[in-house]
Amino acid sequence: GGGTPSVLPYPLFRKILETVYECFAVTPEAEVTTEMNPGAVWTDAQLASLMTSEVTKKPLLNRVSLGMQSAHDSELKRLGRIHDFHALKETYRRLRAAGAANLNLDLMFAIPGQSPESWRRTLETAVSLEPEHISAYSLIVEEGTPFYTEWESGELLLPEEETERKMAHEAAVFLQKYGYRQYEISNYAKEGYESRHNLRYWQRKPYLGAGLGAASFARGTRWNDPASMKEYLEIWSDRNRTDEECLLLSRREEVSLTVQEEMEEFFFLGLRMTDGVSREAFQRQFGRTPEEEYGPVLEKYRQTGLLEMRDGRIFLNEKGMDVSNVIMSDFLHED
Repeated sequence: GGGTPSVLPYPLFRKILETVYECFAVTPEAEVTTEMNPGAVWTDAQLASLMTSEVTKKPLLNRVSLGMQSAHDSELKRLGRIHDFHALKETYRRLRAAGAANLNLDLMFAIPGQSPESWRRTLETAVSLEPEHISAYSLIVEEGTPFYTEWESGELLLPEEETERKMAHEAAVFLQKYGYRQYEISNYAKEGYESRHNLRYWQRKPYLGAGLGAASFARGTRWNDPASMKEYLEIWSDRNRTDEECLLLSRREEVSLTVQEEMEEFFFLGLRMTDGVSREAFQRQFGRTPEEEYGPVLEKYRQTGLLEMRDGRIFLNEKGMDVSNVIMSDFLHED
Protein backbone atom coordinates (compact mmCIF):
# COMPACT_ATOMS: atom_id res chain seq x y z
CA GLY A 1 0.00 0.00 0.00
CA GLY A 2 0.97 3.62 0.42
CA GLY A 3 0.37 4.12 -3.28
CA THR A 4 -1.02 1.86 -5.95
CA PRO A 5 1.05 -1.33 -6.23
CA SER A 6 -1.11 -2.63 -9.08
CA VAL A 7 0.36 -0.03 -11.48
CA LEU A 8 3.62 -2.01 -11.36
CA PRO A 9 4.31 -4.46 -14.19
CA TYR A 10 3.21 -7.89 -12.98
CA PRO A 11 6.71 -9.50 -13.03
CA LEU A 12 8.09 -6.72 -10.81
CA PHE A 13 5.20 -6.93 -8.35
CA ARG A 14 5.59 -10.70 -8.15
CA LYS A 15 9.35 -10.40 -7.66
CA ILE A 16 8.82 -8.07 -4.68
CA LEU A 17 6.51 -10.59 -3.02
CA GLU A 18 8.83 -13.52 -3.75
CA THR A 19 11.77 -11.56 -2.29
CA VAL A 20 9.84 -11.03 0.93
CA TYR A 21 9.28 -14.78 1.22
CA GLU A 22 12.96 -15.44 0.47
CA CYS A 23 14.31 -12.95 3.01
CA PHE A 24 11.84 -13.33 5.89
CA ALA A 25 10.27 -16.22 7.76
CA VAL A 26 6.68 -15.55 6.71
CA THR A 27 4.34 -17.44 9.02
CA PRO A 28 1.76 -19.77 7.40
CA GLU A 29 -1.16 -17.71 8.72
CA ALA A 30 0.30 -14.31 7.68
CA GLU A 31 -2.02 -11.74 6.14
CA VAL A 32 -0.47 -10.66 2.83
CA THR A 33 -2.44 -7.76 1.43
CA THR A 34 -2.14 -5.23 -1.38
CA GLU A 35 -4.02 -2.16 -2.51
CA MET A 36 -5.31 -2.36 -6.06
CA ASN A 37 -6.96 0.11 -8.39
CA PRO A 38 -10.14 -0.87 -10.22
CA GLY A 39 -9.20 -1.57 -13.81
CA ALA A 40 -5.84 -3.20 -12.97
CA VAL A 41 -4.24 -4.44 -16.19
CA TRP A 42 -2.87 -7.76 -14.92
CA THR A 43 -4.31 -10.78 -16.72
CA ASP A 44 -6.64 -13.35 -15.17
CA ALA A 45 -3.83 -15.93 -15.23
CA GLN A 46 -1.47 -13.52 -13.44
CA LEU A 47 -4.05 -12.79 -10.75
CA ALA A 48 -4.67 -16.51 -10.28
CA SER A 49 -0.95 -17.22 -9.96
CA LEU A 50 -0.75 -14.79 -7.03
CA MET A 51 -3.48 -16.73 -5.23
CA THR A 52 -1.91 -20.16 -5.89
CA SER A 53 1.89 -19.91 -5.91
CA GLU A 54 4.18 -22.82 -6.78
CA VAL A 55 7.09 -20.96 -5.16
CA THR A 56 5.69 -20.81 -1.63
CA LYS A 57 3.23 -23.74 -1.88
CA LYS A 58 0.61 -21.26 -0.66
CA PRO A 59 -0.82 -17.96 -1.95
CA LEU A 60 1.70 -15.18 -2.46
CA LEU A 61 -1.21 -12.84 -1.79
CA ASN A 62 -4.32 -13.51 0.29
CA ARG A 63 -6.01 -10.12 0.76
CA VAL A 64 -6.78 -7.30 -1.68
CA SER A 65 -8.12 -3.81 -0.93
CA LEU A 66 -10.01 -2.10 -3.77
CA GLY A 67 -10.65 1.65 -3.89
CA MET A 68 -14.33 1.62 -4.80
CA GLN A 69 -15.10 5.02 -3.13
CA SER A 70 -18.58 5.37 -4.67
CA ALA A 71 -21.15 3.50 -6.74
CA HIS A 72 -21.90 6.67 -8.72
CA ASP A 73 -19.78 7.64 -11.73
CA SER A 74 -20.52 11.34 -11.22
CA GLU A 75 -19.05 11.20 -7.70
CA LEU A 76 -16.02 9.23 -8.89
CA LYS A 77 -15.40 11.85 -11.56
CA ARG A 78 -15.72 14.62 -8.95
CA LEU A 79 -13.05 12.85 -6.89
CA GLY A 80 -10.77 12.74 -9.91
CA ARG A 81 -10.80 8.93 -10.12
CA ILE A 82 -9.83 7.42 -13.45
CA HIS A 83 -12.14 4.41 -13.05
CA ASP A 84 -15.92 4.14 -13.29
CA PHE A 85 -18.09 1.79 -11.25
CA HIS A 86 -18.22 -0.78 -14.04
CA ALA A 87 -14.41 -1.10 -13.82
CA LEU A 88 -14.71 -1.73 -10.09
CA LYS A 89 -17.29 -4.49 -10.58
CA GLU A 90 -15.22 -6.14 -13.30
CA THR A 91 -12.01 -6.07 -11.23
CA TYR A 92 -13.89 -7.46 -8.24
CA ARG A 93 -15.34 -10.27 -10.39
CA ARG A 94 -11.92 -11.13 -11.79
CA LEU A 95 -10.35 -11.27 -8.31
CA ARG A 96 -13.05 -13.63 -7.07
CA ALA A 97 -12.61 -15.82 -10.14
CA ALA A 98 -8.86 -15.89 -9.48
CA GLY A 99 -9.49 -17.26 -5.99
CA ALA A 100 -9.37 -14.15 -3.82
CA ALA A 101 -11.18 -15.03 -0.58
CA ASN A 102 -10.55 -11.85 1.43
CA LEU A 103 -11.50 -8.57 -0.22
CA ASN A 104 -11.89 -5.05 1.18
CA LEU A 105 -13.78 -2.17 -0.41
CA ASP A 106 -12.82 1.41 0.47
CA LEU A 107 -15.82 3.77 0.50
CA MET A 108 -15.89 7.54 0.91
CA PHE A 109 -18.60 9.87 2.20
CA ALA A 110 -18.96 13.65 2.54
CA ILE A 111 -18.00 13.94 -1.13
CA PRO A 112 -18.84 17.30 -2.77
CA GLY A 113 -22.42 17.12 -4.01
CA GLN A 114 -23.11 13.76 -2.33
CA SER A 115 -26.53 13.31 -0.75
CA PRO A 116 -27.59 10.94 2.05
CA GLU A 117 -29.58 9.02 -0.56
CA SER A 118 -26.60 8.50 -2.87
CA TRP A 119 -24.47 7.43 0.13
CA ARG A 120 -27.13 4.87 1.07
CA ARG A 121 -27.03 3.54 -2.48
CA THR A 122 -23.26 3.20 -2.33
CA LEU A 123 -23.55 1.23 0.93
CA GLU A 124 -26.24 -1.03 -0.54
CA THR A 125 -24.15 -1.66 -3.65
CA ALA A 126 -21.01 -2.43 -1.66
CA VAL A 127 -22.85 -4.92 0.57
CA SER A 128 -24.41 -6.62 -2.47
CA LEU A 129 -20.89 -7.54 -3.63
CA GLU A 130 -20.33 -9.35 -0.31
CA PRO A 131 -16.76 -8.30 0.51
CA GLU A 132 -15.24 -9.58 3.76
CA HIS A 133 -14.22 -6.07 4.87
CA ILE A 134 -15.41 -2.50 4.28
CA SER A 135 -13.63 0.76 5.13
CA ALA A 136 -15.73 3.93 5.17
CA TYR A 137 -13.89 7.23 5.41
CA SER A 138 -15.08 10.82 5.22
CA LEU A 139 -13.36 13.05 2.68
CA ILE A 140 -10.44 14.99 4.16
CA VAL A 141 -9.46 18.11 2.23
CA GLU A 142 -5.65 18.11 2.23
CA GLU A 143 -3.61 21.27 1.74
CA GLY A 144 -2.00 21.44 -1.69
CA THR A 145 -4.83 19.57 -3.45
CA PRO A 146 -7.30 21.00 -6.01
CA PHE A 147 -10.08 20.51 -3.44
CA TYR A 148 -8.16 22.68 -0.97
CA THR A 149 -7.88 25.46 -3.55
CA GLU A 150 -11.64 25.25 -4.13
CA TRP A 151 -12.29 25.24 -0.40
CA GLU A 152 -10.13 28.37 0.14
CA SER A 153 -12.03 30.21 -2.58
CA GLY A 154 -15.40 29.12 -1.18
CA GLU A 155 -16.30 27.13 -4.29
CA LEU A 156 -16.20 23.67 -2.67
CA LEU A 157 -19.68 22.61 -1.58
CA LEU A 158 -19.30 19.91 1.07
CA PRO A 159 -22.12 18.32 3.09
CA GLU A 160 -22.72 20.08 6.40
CA GLU A 161 -21.07 18.64 9.52
CA GLU A 162 -24.37 17.27 10.83
CA THR A 163 -25.05 15.58 7.48
CA GLU A 164 -21.56 14.07 7.53
CA ARG A 165 -22.19 12.75 11.05
CA LYS A 166 -25.48 11.19 9.94
CA MET A 167 -23.69 9.52 7.03
CA ALA A 168 -21.22 7.96 9.45
CA HIS A 169 -24.11 6.71 11.63
CA GLU A 170 -25.89 5.40 8.55
CA ALA A 171 -22.82 3.33 7.64
CA ALA A 172 -22.48 1.88 11.15
CA VAL A 173 -26.15 0.88 11.44
CA PHE A 174 -26.51 -0.38 7.87
CA LEU A 175 -23.30 -2.43 7.81
CA GLN A 176 -24.00 -4.01 11.19
CA LYS A 177 -27.36 -5.15 9.83
CA TYR A 178 -25.49 -7.12 7.17
CA GLY A 179 -22.98 -8.74 9.51
CA TYR A 180 -20.13 -6.24 9.42
CA ARG A 181 -18.87 -5.43 12.92
CA GLN A 182 -17.42 -1.98 13.44
CA TYR A 183 -14.07 -2.67 15.10
CA GLU A 184 -12.52 0.76 14.49
CA ILE A 185 -13.87 4.24 13.78
CA SER A 186 -13.81 3.74 9.99
CA ASN A 187 -13.50 -0.03 9.57
CA TYR A 188 -16.03 -2.88 9.43
CA ALA A 189 -15.47 -6.59 9.00
CA LYS A 190 -17.24 -9.91 8.95
CA GLU A 191 -16.19 -12.12 11.85
CA GLY A 192 -12.52 -13.08 11.62
CA TYR A 193 -11.70 -10.68 8.79
CA GLU A 194 -10.47 -7.64 10.73
CA SER A 195 -7.45 -6.13 8.98
CA ARG A 196 -4.46 -7.43 10.91
CA HIS A 197 -1.96 -4.92 9.60
CA ASN A 198 -4.25 -2.01 10.55
CA LEU A 199 -4.78 -3.47 14.02
CA ARG A 200 -1.01 -3.60 14.36
CA TYR A 201 -0.78 0.19 13.97
CA TRP A 202 -3.53 0.90 16.48
CA GLN A 203 -2.14 -1.59 19.02
CA ARG A 204 1.35 -0.07 18.68
CA LYS A 205 3.03 -3.31 17.64
CA PRO A 206 6.31 -3.09 15.65
CA TYR A 207 6.22 -2.89 11.87
CA LEU A 208 8.85 -2.42 9.15
CA GLY A 209 8.29 -0.34 6.03
CA ALA A 210 10.40 -0.58 2.88
CA GLY A 211 10.35 1.86 -0.03
CA LEU A 212 10.11 5.59 -0.65
CA GLY A 213 8.69 7.38 2.39
CA ALA A 214 7.74 4.09 4.09
CA ALA A 215 7.21 4.35 7.85
CA SER A 216 8.54 1.95 10.50
CA PHE A 217 8.13 1.53 14.25
CA ALA A 218 10.14 -0.63 16.65
CA ARG A 219 11.39 -0.44 20.25
CA GLY A 220 9.72 2.91 20.88
CA THR A 221 11.30 4.55 17.82
CA ARG A 222 9.62 5.79 14.63
CA TRP A 223 11.35 6.61 11.34
CA ASN A 224 10.70 7.00 7.62
CA ASP A 225 12.64 5.92 4.55
CA PRO A 226 13.85 8.69 2.19
CA ALA A 227 11.10 10.15 0.01
CA SER A 228 13.57 10.85 -2.82
CA MET A 229 14.21 8.03 -5.31
CA LYS A 230 17.66 9.44 -6.08
CA GLU A 231 18.63 9.51 -2.42
CA TYR A 232 17.18 6.04 -1.82
CA LEU A 233 19.10 4.48 -4.72
CA GLU A 234 22.36 6.21 -3.77
CA ILE A 235 22.23 4.50 -0.38
CA TRP A 236 21.24 1.02 -1.54
CA SER A 237 23.38 0.82 -4.71
CA ASP A 238 26.68 1.17 -2.81
CA ARG A 239 28.02 -2.39 -2.79
CA ASN A 240 30.62 -1.51 -0.15
CA ARG A 241 27.85 -1.14 2.44
CA THR A 242 26.21 -3.95 4.34
CA ASP A 243 22.42 -4.25 4.42
CA GLU A 244 22.52 -3.14 8.07
CA GLU A 245 24.47 -0.01 7.15
CA CYS A 246 22.03 0.80 4.36
CA LEU A 247 19.08 0.40 6.73
CA LEU A 248 20.61 2.79 9.24
CA LEU A 249 21.54 5.34 6.57
CA SER A 250 17.99 5.19 5.22
CA ARG A 251 16.39 6.39 8.43
CA ARG A 252 14.80 9.84 8.20
CA GLU A 253 12.78 11.82 10.76
CA GLU A 254 13.83 9.32 13.44
CA VAL A 255 12.09 9.94 16.75
CA SER A 256 12.58 8.01 19.98
CA LEU A 257 9.38 8.36 21.97
CA THR A 258 9.46 9.33 25.61
CA VAL A 259 7.45 7.32 28.13
CA GLN A 260 4.95 10.19 28.20
CA GLU A 261 4.57 10.12 24.41
CA GLU A 262 4.12 6.34 24.46
CA MET A 263 1.32 6.67 27.03
CA GLU A 264 -0.34 9.31 24.86
CA GLU A 265 -0.15 7.07 21.80
CA PHE A 266 -1.48 4.11 23.79
CA PHE A 267 -4.74 5.99 24.32
CA PHE A 268 -4.73 8.13 21.17
CA LEU A 269 -4.47 5.11 18.89
CA GLY A 270 -6.20 2.55 21.12
CA LEU A 271 -9.41 4.54 21.46
CA ARG A 272 -9.88 4.38 17.69
CA MET A 273 -10.88 0.74 18.21
CA THR A 274 -14.38 -0.05 19.42
CA ASP A 275 -12.88 -2.48 21.96
CA GLY A 276 -10.79 0.38 23.30
CA VAL A 277 -7.71 -0.15 25.44
CA SER A 278 -6.83 -2.67 28.14
CA ARG A 279 -6.24 -1.35 31.67
CA GLU A 280 -4.04 -4.36 32.41
CA ALA A 281 -1.90 -3.82 29.28
CA PHE A 282 -1.39 -0.14 30.19
CA GLN A 283 -0.32 -0.98 33.73
CA ARG A 284 1.95 -3.79 32.56
CA GLN A 285 3.74 -1.51 30.10
CA PHE A 286 3.98 1.69 32.15
CA GLY A 287 3.82 0.56 35.79
CA ARG A 288 0.87 2.86 36.48
CA THR A 289 -2.88 2.44 36.18
CA PRO A 290 -4.79 4.52 33.61
CA GLU A 291 -6.57 6.19 36.55
CA GLU A 292 -3.27 7.26 38.11
CA GLU A 293 -2.15 8.86 34.84
CA TYR A 294 -5.43 10.06 33.34
CA GLY A 295 -7.95 9.99 36.19
CA PRO A 296 -9.52 13.44 35.62
CA VAL A 297 -9.82 12.92 31.85
CA LEU A 298 -11.38 9.48 32.23
CA GLU A 299 -13.85 10.72 34.81
CA LYS A 300 -14.74 13.79 32.73
CA TYR A 301 -15.81 11.74 29.73
CA ARG A 302 -17.37 8.98 31.79
CA GLN A 303 -19.57 11.58 33.50
CA THR A 304 -20.56 13.13 30.17
CA GLY A 305 -21.58 9.71 28.83
CA LEU A 306 -19.00 9.54 26.04
CA LEU A 307 -16.59 6.98 27.50
CA GLU A 308 -17.20 3.68 29.26
CA MET A 309 -15.08 1.39 31.44
CA ARG A 310 -16.12 -2.23 31.56
CA ASP A 311 -14.53 -5.69 31.82
CA GLY A 312 -11.06 -4.22 32.22
CA ARG A 313 -11.32 -2.09 29.08
CA ILE A 314 -11.75 1.63 28.42
CA PHE A 315 -13.59 2.56 25.23
CA LEU A 316 -15.62 5.27 23.51
CA ASN A 317 -19.30 4.59 22.99
CA GLU A 318 -21.24 5.67 19.89
CA LYS A 319 -21.58 9.27 21.08
CA GLY A 320 -17.91 9.36 22.00
CA MET A 321 -16.90 8.16 18.54
CA ASP A 322 -18.70 11.20 17.09
CA VAL A 323 -16.32 13.57 18.88
CA SER A 324 -13.33 11.23 19.11
CA ASN A 325 -10.76 13.80 17.98
CA VAL A 326 -11.70 16.16 20.81
CA ILE A 327 -11.59 13.38 23.41
CA MET A 328 -8.29 11.95 22.17
CA SER A 329 -6.64 15.37 22.30
CA ASP A 330 -7.32 15.44 26.05
CA PHE A 331 -4.97 12.47 26.46
CA LEU A 332 -2.06 14.59 25.24
CA HIS A 333 -0.01 15.92 28.12
CA GLU A 334 0.70 19.62 28.07
CA ASP A 335 4.36 20.54 27.68
